[in-house]
Amino acid sequence: MRIPDYPSQDSDKWAQVDAWFSEKLAPEEPELNYALANNSEQGLPPHDVSALQGKMLSLFIQMSRAVRVLEIGTLGGYSTIWMAKAVPQHGTVTTIEFSEHHAEVARQNIKNAGLTDRVKLYTGAALDVLPILEAPFDLIFIDADKVNNPHYLEWAIRLSHQGTVIVGDNTVRGGSVLDSESEDPNVKGLREFIQMISEDKRLEATAIQTVGEKGWDGFVMAIVKTM
Repeated sequence: MRIPDYPSQDSDKWAQVDAWFSEKLAPEEPELNYALANNSEQGLPPHDVSALQGKMLSLFIQMSRAVRVLEIGTLGGYSTIWMAKAVPQHGTVTTIEFSEHHAEVARQNIKNAGLTDRVKLYTGAALDVLPILEAPFDLIFIDADKVNNPHYLEWAIRLSHQGTVIVGDNTVRGGSVLDSESEDPNVKGLREFIQMISEDKRLEATAIQTVGEKGWDGFVMAIVKTM
């Protein structure tokens, strides 16, 4: 069982509920289990989305009929595989990973899943890669260092079209998002990210708190109304 990022006295029950829902609604296929096992064996941090969250991203792609997806923060490619399985055969997931080691593990996992032709993996700092990408994308998943979330949001909007869906992960952080006095750069970046969304008239957004095997966290979801 995963050690929660933001635990509480109810963490075990949350994880049990997640496991039950996952069994019923998001049973993992061999390529997804392989990715998690390979990530662990290769020493990657256990920050992957949960199975239910991966399924949620998959459904978002299908509901929005997204063909071109952008992911900022690949890690070992677990979420990438969920999304690449959801795009149509002619669709693509463009994903960016800073760490060379993480990117190599992701390539292994994506290849094992038979999805190499649907994934374009860039290695390097996202703020160096984003300017060279061809717009627009239909769905953008932001799941990298929270310090740069404000910059990632600016680029997400530039790379969008009217109707693009933007999803930001880890936006509750065990409730630390409430701490306006926090000196944690991740919390400060996250608070600025959310403030920018709230003030941008081009966006319509909401936030969802989640509890589960990862503890207490959440997502911010926005749609681009106008450009």
